[in-house]
Amino acid sequence: MENPAADLTDSLAAAGFFVLGGFSPGPGDPVPVMTGGRHPKSLLLVGNTGPTLWPRLTSSPEFSDNRSAPLDRYTKRTLSAIAGANDFEALFPFEGPPFHPFQQWAQACGGFSQSPMGVLAHHHYGPWTGFRAALLSEQTFDLATRSDVVGPCETCSGKPCIAACPVGALSIENGYDVPKCRDHLAGTENATCWSGCLARRACPIGEEHHQEPANARFHMGSFMRLL
Repeated sequence: MENPAADLTDSLAAAGFFVLGGFSPGPGDPVPVMTGGRHPKSLLLVGNTGPTLWPRLTSSPEFSDNRSAPLDRYTKRTLSAIAGANDFEALFPFEGPPFHPFQQWAQACGGFSQSPMGVLAHHHYGPWTGFRAALLSEQTFDLATRSDVVGPCETCSGKPCIAACPVGALSIENGYDVPKCRDHLAGTENATCWSGCLARRACPIGEEHHQEPANARFHMGSFMRLL
């Protein structure tokens, strides 16, 4: 077993990303074959948190060229180059249909749980991870093993995220009421939620990885345009 190469880790960090986990795909896993029909022995899940990516994105040409989807374009440009330089093949969550099952892959890595907010929460980073790519390789890595670590939501009894939502868009019974959340944002231009989801901020896990207000507003704007 090998660790992912140091130059891969360094290149990801320089671009604002890191490896969240990985696993060795089995026969029942929904992982596609690589170019040329090669079967991957490893899937590494690449993501980011609020503080790691935002400074790199805002200084990128994609952010200032007044074209749509700057985050997706920055992600694809940088991670495609990093993958190619390190003999990986990159898959992205925004390419489709059909779309790749990134949440299922994350749960196969271990350490994640489904939160009432719809997003997966990580045992260390909380609800602040973004899934940006999956790197497929014909090599087997130490990270590419399934983990027994459970996500935080399974053992969280208080569910502070539910109580923190100002419009009651979260519940154990019904999950995340997207229209109610969207209507609140659309009707209240100066709502505190525009500068960071209050439910996410109420999660006690990964508080140091939350999005800054400008970063949160960028993602809220993307969320509103997609619905």
